[in-house]
Amino acid sequence: MYKDFYRFDELPFTLTPNTQFFFNQQSHREALNTMLLALRHSEGFIKIVGEVGTGKTLLCRKLLSLLDGHFITIYIPNPYLTPEELKGFIAEELGIKPEQSIPSYELLSIIYRHLIKLAEQGKQVVLVIDEAQAMPRETIESLRLLTNLETERRKLLQVVLLGQPELDVLLNRSDLRQLKQRIVFSERLRPFSVSGTAHYVRHRLLAAGCKAELFTPGALRLLALASGGTPRLINILAHKSLLAAYGRSEPQVKAKHVARAMADTEESRWQGKLFAWRWRLLAPLAVTVGAAFVLQDFLRGLL
Repeated sequence: MYKDFYRFDELPFTLTPNTQFFFNQQSHREALNTMLLALRHSEGFIKIVGEVGTGKTLLCRKLLSLLDGHFITIYIPNPYLTPEELKGFIAEELGIKPEQSIPSYELLSIIYRHLIKLAEQGKQVVLVIDEAQAMPRETIESLRLLTNLETERRKLLQVVLLGQPELDVLLNRSDLRQLKQRIVFSERLRPFSVSGTAHYVRHRLLAAGCKAELFTPGALRLLALASGGTPRLINILAHKSLLAAYGRSEPQVKAKHVARAMADTEESRWQGKLFAWRWRLLAPLAVTVGAAFVLQDFLRGLL
């Protein structure tokens, strides 16, 4: 592939959530700092919401990598569990091996006693739930009951919920208002701005071992326009743009390569058909539109 041609140490735009490529800027930095602050002060629930492809899983992995030995982390990537399965998963992650036929209330009591022991040892247990919008209502209620476990001074179990905007819809249900009231901190992941997209691309290229300005300014503006600043779509389009440039042995990725990538990408196919047809005419337009987005970002900051 293009790895050797452009002298990368590794491919820069894979979709695997590799913390080496975490871009600690804009709303992602705010969300990470909020989670770290809340966890270190033993707050209750923390909620992070973001659209599909905005980097929630990578943010989650980055958080887990930064928590030191003071914390014991339990990570649930797929929370579509029954209440019994949730408690069983937590018990297993804590090293508890109860009998299969143990009643639910007894398992809860065992978990509570174990959490007390960990607290006495100075340990803080953190439950991180990705794709939290998929949790059944009964499981969410069971989770709330688990967070009732506390001493006079601190919570024995802290919870970080990461999910799509549907998570907000779920938590707005009247029968879940008790849990919603326990959410102490909440952050929302937003797509990158035009300048943020350029910084994101350069950051990933640098992390992959590339020190050259591989993408031209026009290519970066067009990439921002086509992706809407969504990290996953940026990765897809940047990867395909590199393939297009590599296929012609060109040393830089230009607007025409991004246009070809757009034409081959489902999420931006309508743009791709237009841009691939007359990319030379539309590249200057992309520069103008990019400048308009920069002005829009600036005015938003003033407001």
